[in-house]
Amino acid sequence: MKLIIAYIQPDKLTAVKQALYEKDVFKMSVTNALGCGQQKGYHETYRGADIEVNLLKKVRVEIAVNSEFVETTVNAIIDAARTGNIGDGKIFVQDLQECIRIRTGERGEAAIG
Repeated sequence: MKLIIAYIQPDKLTAVKQALYEKDVFKMSVTNALGCGQQKGYHETYRGADIEVNLLKKVRVEIAVNSEFVETTVNAIIDAARTGNIGDGKIFVQDLQECIRIRTGERGEAAIG
């Protein structure tokens, strides 16, 4: 079992969800996030004051999958989110020790579905 965490551009969320649905991955959590990386933000002027905006809007997508779905899920995210520009995002793949479905008490791979 793995936990896949992807930080993507907000405007790519619909494309990523559609790509995941096509690969039979339906369960995910989505959260708005702020972050900075290689882009390093930008400067803008507001009422005559120079403001440095270094935390940019991102979307965090978390998906718990069984081991056989890891590559399929990662490739779907990459294909849908990639523009080739700085700021496309990052994907982290972590081991998932345990998963428990609260409703039924199932554990492990059966709980992920």
